[in-house]
Amino acid sequence: MVKHIVLWKFQEQLDPQQRKEAGEKMREILEPLKEVIPGVISLRIETDSLDGSNRDVMLFGEYESEEALNNYAVHPAHVEAGKYVRSVTCERACFDYQVREG
Repeated sequence: MVKHIVLWKFQEQLDPQQRKEAGEKMREILEPLKEVIPGVISLRIETDSLDGSNRDVMLFGEYESEEALNNYAVHPAHVEAGKYVRSVTCERACFDYQVREG
């Protein structure tokens, strides 16, 4: 299994209400991709960060394999969702890792 963590900041010009709406929209368009893209085990968007956080949004994904993650990255449904995500976010950080057995 492969885990994929992405963190973003919202663009500075978004006010608090726009940030809330953007987070909800990201959840609406990204989480259902697990039903569309083969090899995706789970996808979750989190926007309720604690005060010590320095990012506004987190995507946490689990995939059957590295190949499944790579296929997710180029899948047309993910590419389309990414257009919206890039329109409201900046400063993306990503960390992918293979889950070790035992």
